[in-house]
Amino acid sequence: MVDQLLEILQHANQLKRTIRSGWAMRGVPNAESVAEHSYGVAFTAMTLAPYAAAPLDMGRLLALAVLHDLPEGLTTDIPSPVWRRLPEEIKPQVEQAAMDAIFAGSEQRDQIQALWEELQANETAEARLVHDADKLEMFLQAHHYQRQYGNALLDEFWSRPHRFHFAVAQEIYEALRARRDSREAPDATAKQPE
Repeated sequence: MVDQLLEILQHANQLKRTIRSGWAMRGVPNAESVAEHSYGVAFTAMTLAPYAAAPLDMGRLLALAVLHDLPEGLTTDIPSPVWRRLPEEIKPQVEQAAMDAIFAGSEQRDQIQALWEELQANETAEARLVHDADKLEMFLQAHHYQRQYGNALLDEFWSRPHRFHFAVAQEIYEALRARRDSREAPDATAKQPE
């Protein structure tokens, strides 16, 4: 049992060294790790939960948030532009195979599999809030990197408005977009050249 638990923990630990490749592809230096992102998703989900206007099981919510990118300990972080060029069924198959490998023979396998299936089905309030938190955390990070590095390649994140499941997530996203847009707009109070 101890060896098996150690294997599972090492897979999760690998996320600390797995860089979010989408940021690296866009020229962000020292891009966050998958573990850093996963922490952000869990914290965002926990913070939004009281405002979600739905009864939520906080334990399940946080378990889903922690598990949401665990397969990337084996698959690495494959960015969205790559997944979009593959057949639609490939991503769930690859991620399920990774989850099977991580929890093979584990006493927790059935419990983890049920949580994973809940997250993939995206039908419970907890799963939907984790998906909202995942996207919201990505937009927060994009905003931070744009402000920090002035990286124009990150403009693509804002090219299409995103729709969230929960009103609180939508409101935060809209406020973030407004802040971003106000920083990009020329200062109307600045003296114009004559």
